[in-house]
Amino acid sequence: MARKMKAVQVRQAGGPLELIERDIPEPGPGQVRLAVEACGVCHSDSLTKEGGMPIQYPRVPGHEVVGRIDRVGAGVTAWKEGQHVGVGWHGGHCGQCAACRVGDFITCEFEQVCGISYDGGYAEYMIAPQDALARVPDGMNSQDVAPLLCAGVTTFNSLRNMDVRPGDLVAVQGIGGLGHLAIQFSRKLGYRTVAISRGADKRPLALELGAHEYVDTEQGPVAKALQKLGGARVIMMTASSSRLAGELIGGLGRNGTLLLLGAGAEPIPIQSPRLIMKRQRVQGWPSGNPQDSQDTLAFSALSGVRSRNEVFPLDRAADAYERMMSNHARFRVVLKMR
Repeated sequence: MARKMKAVQVRQAGGPLELIERDIPEPGPGQVRLAVEACGVCHSDSLTKEGGMPIQYPRVPGHEVVGRIDRVGAGVTAWKEGQHVGVGWHGGHCGQCAACRVGDFITCEFEQVCGISYDGGYAEYMIAPQDALARVPDGMNSQDVAPLLCAGVTTFNSLRNMDVRPGDLVAVQGIGGLGHLAIQFSRKLGYRTVAISRGADKRPLALELGAHEYVDTEQGPVAKALQKLGGARVIMMTASSSRLAGELIGGLGRNGTLLLLGAGAEPIPIQSPRLIMKRQRVQGWPSGNPQDSQDTLAFSALSGVRSRNEVFPLDRAADAYERMMSNHARFRVVLKMR
């Protein structure tokens, strides 16, 4: 086997993505080496590129990683070479903090993040802790799987943890990278699904993805439109807009939840009387642990949920990243290594 590999790294916060050649790493105890086949490009990769979190540079970004186990380190017994696996945002946990002691690994006080705490998937090979791995169902293509390890698990896992029953009204704001998956999951889980976006031209796409109804934000108050449909049990905010979030609260029904999945810096205007009188709430959701990712992949394989992707080779990672960050990508962007 060749002893060198290609990777794309950031040398320092704010630096460019640069294609380099480096030695293929060896897995340590409790680790595996992946021969990476695909890696999604996510807006959160900007945290690595711009230094949005404490990072030891140089660092290889990428937390939507799919490949096959190429080598296992000492003490690894649950995984073997050749297995098709993925690694998402949650790249490991301590097992000792208060959150871990109750099994809430995604909120681990010392959580490791793939592509931030250690080198991620913008490379031909990657080292991962064994507790960060999710099995990929047979027959799933790595390029299709990659975005499901972040956008997919975030939308699926958050929705399945809401107090919502089949037949309830679920509204999805945005039909982009997160939203196009949220609409599919909502429909496949048996919810009456409403897509919310701007412009009449989005209606055919929304219905194609599985929405039962479409609300055009240019045609009047969204909250009023949702109330005409009976009020939403859950409204999934997949694109950050503090102004719209404040408005959407008015579209919730009794015991409804405004579920925040897209991060924004601006405060959300909230009028508390309605939340109090209708027992409503505003809630965030981070993503999921490796088992949540595995559940997301299994459900997607069974139900036919698929991410819509634009694919770039590894040596065009900078172009792929720019396309995602400039919002020119319609849905998701994926790097292909093999």
